[in-house]
Amino acid sequence: MSNLIILLVPLLLLFMLFRSNKKRQEQAKELRSALEPGSGVRTIGGMYALVKSVNEETVELEVAPGTVAHYTKGAIAAVLDREEYDAIINGRPAEDEPAETVDEADEKPLSFDKKDESGTDGTDDEAPQSK
Repeated sequence: MSNLIILLVPLLLLFMLFRSNKKRQEQAKELRSALEPGSGVRTIGGMYALVKSVNEETVELEVAPGTVAHYTKGAIAAVLDREEYDAIINGRPAEDEPAETVDEADEKPLSFDKKDESGTDGTDDEAPQSK
């Protein structure tokens, strides 16, 4: 019985490993099929660019206005939608994320001269003493 368990555990682990690799390969294939001219992408190096053209194994990315670089399709980490790409490149907040606004009434000026209104000086007078 214990020999059977020793044999089944590694087989189960191998099955799970192959299954997760297959899912990852399918996701990468879907990502590469979503590449089309005009879409924004992030490379595995963290660079954002626009897709200019898609070839069989490579893509041409416009990394700066007028500057086109050739990358393999495997170098693309994510395909971004137009709004997300525009928000990242131009520093605009995404539409579903409102920009933070601070009311002047929420801010209180800091004063280092006086104790706070609780009457304590911020120290913990009741801390246990070490012996």
